[in-house]
Amino acid sequence: MPEETVQTGLSDNAAGGLAYVTIIPAIIFLAIAPYNRSSFVRFHAWQSIFLTIFYIVIDVALHVFLRVIPFMGLMALALYPLLALAMFIIWVFVMLKAFNGQRVRLPIIGQLAEKQANA
Repeated sequence: MPEETVQTGLSDNAAGGLAYVTIIPAIIFLAIAPYNRSSFVRFHAWQSIFLTIFYIVIDVALHVFLRVIPFMGLMALALYPLLALAMFIIWVFVMLKAFNGQRVRLPIIGQLAEKQANA
């Protein structure tokens, strides 16, 4: 009687989508086999990490910029929610695309992720 092969773990699509939940699953998927062998999962994990770094850098730069220039406090009330909304929309978009098995490369970040995933 032939033996059945049982696949354990997540599919590549599920792992790629979950990599965007926080930076922690992205790092775990880069460290644990079989996920670190999949170019699709590695791409989404790296893109998630770079997207998080990008958001932090933009947030800090905006915070410093608004503190250095006088009378910019009111502008901060408009810019921070817009930044958060834009990042939320991008986050949901790339996560849904990953769950559907698609590889969407964000400008600049996607190119860096592609290089890291293929390295």
